[in-house]
Amino acid sequence: MKRIFLFLITNIAIMLVITIIINIFGLGQVLDEQGVGLDLTSLLMLSAVVGMTGSFISLALSKTMAKHSTGAYVIEQPRNEQEQW
Repeated sequence: MKRIFLFLITNIAIMLVITIIINIFGLGQVLDEQGVGLDLTSLLMLSAVVGMTGSFISLALSKTMAKHSTGAYVIEQPRNEQEQW
């Protein structure tokens, strides 16, 4: 539960920082003046979906890649006292 909470808080904090930067630099107003008509809310939502999807993919691959790169294996049936510890 704590991991999920931290994951969500981190992603929300990133989106908040992006929103603040867009507002500080007035990106929305500049785009409106040039007639671009970009919906920044939709862009932020799409960024959140893509970012979280990438995070989940990275999380799913990290354990397998770490085990493969280090030659580690999961001890399911301990063979001696040290493995049992």
